Amino acid sequence: MAFKGVDYMDLDGELSSEERMARDTVRRFVDSEVLPVIEEAYLEGRFPTEIIPGLAELGVLGANLPEEYGCAGMNNVAYGLIMQELERGDSGVRSFVSVQGALVMYPIFTFGSEEQKRRWLPAMAKAEAIGCFGLTEADYGSDPGGMKTRAAKDGDGWVLNGSKMWITNGSMADVAVVWAKTDDGIRGFLVEKGTPGYEAKGMHGKHSLRASDTSELVFNDVRLPGDAILPGSGGLKSPLMCLTQARYGIAWGAVGAAMACYDEALRYSQERIQFDKPIASFQLVQQKLVEMLEGITLGQLLAYRLGRLKDAGKYKHTQVSLAKRHNVMMAREVASSARWAMGANGIHSEYQVMRHMCNIESVFTYEGTHDIHTLIVGQDITGIAAFE
Repeated sequence: MAFKGVDYMDLDGELSSEERMARDTVRRFVDSEVLPVIEEAYLEGRFPTEIIPGLAELGVLGANLPEEYGCAGMNNVAYGLIMQELERGDSGVRSFVSVQGALVMYPIFTFGSEEQKRRWLPAMAKAEAIGCFGLTEADYGSDPGGMKTRAAKDGDGWVLNGSKMWITNGSMADVAVVWAKTDDGIRGFLVEKGTPGYEAKGMHGKHSLRASDTSELVFNDVRLPGDAILPGSGGLKSPLMCLTQARYGIAWGAVGAAMACYDEALRYSQERIQFDKPIASFQLVQQKLVEMLEGITLGQLLAYRLGRLKDAGKYKHTQVSLAKRHNVMMAREVASSARWAMGANGIHSEYQVMRHMCNIESVFTYEGTHDIHTLIVGQDITGIAAFE
């Protein structure tokens, strides 16, 4: 059954025809190409690489970057709607696209040389090259400034040592954007697959984001040429700018996961008969459905307003933190309520609710934990940094 959307406040009426077309095109792709394969991929613990060519053909990789570099040049509301639909399919699919665009293509576009842009961006838009983003370390997640990975100048080049953890796309990546300490502060480097001393190790045993490539990156005396550095990068602000881009996409993506759970719970409650009537007729079930719809609607309006601010060049990273924090918590609660409403069937792979419920636990933590975003907004409204 084709997904018809969740739009209680007629947000469609605020969208341009181009924005609706972008959303509907990806919506159809998710229905036809992602949903038929994602449950099996999730249970097998693998990313469904067979969908990558289709994603590239749709133009969703770096979709909001300029056309001159082979990208789609979409506005940020259209980009957000794309993230929404991809995560309606699976958080791992949206993560793949988010990392490729917001965490690899964006820093190359923002901090890279013209040669780096020309080499990597068109290839990445076509999925001829896949990228990953190396910032988090085993002991430095919420405190990335404490990273131990270091790049030392060596003649005209660099020598890189250290490791990164929880890296999406790591095992399949042709190039990694790696953040390391130097004598001049934190800088970004492009490390290509196959460079001696560079190894990507797949991480297994996950109960969440199983349909996602998650890896550890290890650098042992990795020698890099002088032009491997992103010349415009400098300080912790650079990787945090990248994270702001990714968090923006997550604020939309979480809405998509919630929409999938609500839609399934609604249809299930209308079809499931108990005591000779559908469970949708029960007051407690209706309460759950209304609260799910309420949360989704508020999340949609928040993401939409943030997108318009971003397109106008008026958004702040603290507003992104608020949206990421609110919408992921909302999706977490919607997924839990949907699973609850569906009873025992809610845990089975015949349905998608449990997969989304497990995935959201990762989204709740990565790209800034819920608590860290609380403190970011708290500092903004009080002027006091509670985490220092």
